[in-house]
Formats: sequence, structure tokens, C-alpha cells
Amino acid sequence: MRLLHALLAATVVTASLSAVAQSVSLQGMLGNKALLIVNGGAPRAVAPGDTLQGVKVLSTNGDQAVVMVDGQRVTLRVGESPASVGGAMRSGADRVSLTADAAGHFFTAGSIDNRPVQFMVDTGATVVALGQAEADRLGLNYRSGRPVRMGTANGVATGWAIKLGQVRVGDVIAYDVDAVVTPMGMPAVLLGNSFLKRFNMRRDGDVMTLVRR
Repeated sequence: MRLLHALLAATVVTASLSAVAQSVSLQGMLGNKALLIVNGGAPRAVAPGDTLQGVKVLSTNGDQAVVMVDGQRVTLRVGESPASVGGAMRSGADRVSLTADAAGHFFTAGSIDNRPVQFMVDTGATVVALGQAEADRLGLNYRSGRPVRMGTANGVATGWAIKLGQVRVGDVIAYDVDAVVTPMGMPAVLLGNSFLKRFNMRRDGDVMTLVRR
């Protein structure tokens, strides 16, 4: 596990804190990609199926794009005023409390892109990490991610650095979370610092509380 942590730290750049989107507008089109402005930020080209700060592009056609924001379907057109999606994006809580098991590990149920997973908190992991079999079960398109070299029990193998559109633990949600898919089997998804750094962590005995920064 320590080797995995070292390789993740060396090969994956942790994402900066993502802002919760208040508005989204369509500035233009680049081929089939939507040029989105989320929460007044810089324009970003987003292809259908990809996600930017919790805004997922479902389809594009001509001068319009259909996006999904936390379950809300919105049609954007070039030149229109920004669509207000702040209420939908801010759903969920600002804190969650986790209880350690008998071995001192913090396991918790959650979801990735609205599909259920079992997490284990790992403050030594640079990013969220999941095994290839779990990524396949979740339907993640990880092979389109950036290949990274990783150590396994059988030698060096290829993993993939990707972004997860939405990671939920309890009622707490984070968007655009850096992750890596490993070729190794794993008992749970490691909840690493690309998620944890967005929260202040407090521990009181067997209880860990994550409070959104």
C-alpha cells in the first residue's frame, strides 16, 4: 500500500479545490465540445459525457448544449444569459461523521457518479484510488484517462489517472475529484486527499468528522 501511495504522489497531480457552481453559460462550440463558463470562471471546452465542476454535458447540437446539474437537466444556447443552477449544486450537507471499525479503519458507504461504493478513508493516498474491476462495475471510461505506471505484486503495470464527476460520502458531495484506477484488486475505494483536502478533519476517539472548508 505504501508503494501505491508513493506512485500516486509521483504520477498524479492533485486537483485544486473545486468551486460549487452558481451559474453556467454556453459561450460557444468547439466541434462537438461545449465551451462552458461555470460560476464566472474561464471558458472550458467540455465534450459530451464529460463533467466540469459538477456540470455534465449530455449532448451538443448546433449552437446549444444539454447539461445535467445534480439531477437537473438544462438546455443552454450560445449567447443566452447564464442559467442559475446554484440551488441544485448546493444540495447535500456540509459535514459528515464517520466511525472507526475495530481495527481503527474508517469504512463508509457512498457513491461515485451516483453509483454505490464502499470507501475506506486513507489520508496517505494522494488521490481517490479504485481497482480496475470496481471501475468496470461503475462504468467509468477510465481507459480514456492518462496512463500512469504503477507497482503491483507482479511488477510494474499501467493504471489510469482520471477525474470523477461526483463523489458522495453520506450527504456530502464533491465534484471533479482526481482519482486513479489501478490494475490491482482492492477491498474498497481509497478515499484519498483529492477528496479529503476539501474538508477540515477532526477526530474525537473513534469518530472522524469532515467539515467542508
